[in-house]
Amino acid sequence: MTFDLGPQTRTLAHLARAVRDEQLADPTPCPDMAVRNLLGHLLGLSVAFRDAARKDLGPTTNTAPTAAVPDIGPGWREELPKVLDELADAWRDPSAWTGMTRAGGVDLPGEVAGAVAVDELVVHGWDLARSTGLPYDPDPVALQVSYDFLLAAAKEDDRGGGIFGPVVPVPDGDPLLDRAVGLSGRNPGWRP
Repeated sequence: MTFDLGPQTRTLAHLARAVRDEQLADPTPCPDMAVRNLLGHLLGLSVAFRDAARKDLGPTTNTAPTAAVPDIGPGWREELPKVLDELADAWRDPSAWTGMTRAGGVDLPGEVAGAVAVDELVVHGWDLARSTGLPYDPDPVALQVSYDFLLAAAKEDDRGGGIFGPVVPVPDGDPLLDRAVGLSGRNPGWRP
């Protein structure tokens, strides 16, 4: 299945534009990451998954996400929306979804890499919104893809773990975003 990452990348760019400079040192649901580090992570993963879609394998696709605590430079407000646009454009090419590629130093089928990319955008969009008190309404298609991806990953892990940490149980009747956040190992009620 292919889908357009553009609606979610635009949502994320809109969120990032609303972050105030005084919020850059604020905590996030990601352990050991302030808002500035989360934005740096979003920038790095956007480049990595853009290059993974293009099958342009090298330093950007070989680096594990835990290699260093990311940070932002002075031009991040211009750079992040540009890279998010490039990410969405790269995944509009049907060849991005076929064959093998690499992201975070892990070889993946193209279709799995696309699902991981959208999951990162949805979950870290929630992290950013929650950390800064901004409203968050992810793209419904991206949210469903993220939820399905996280649910499958949690079912494969017989210890009840998730991609980002142990699954936080959320009632089936709760909003889909809360259930996806719980599957990612976050507490949907987290506040800074």
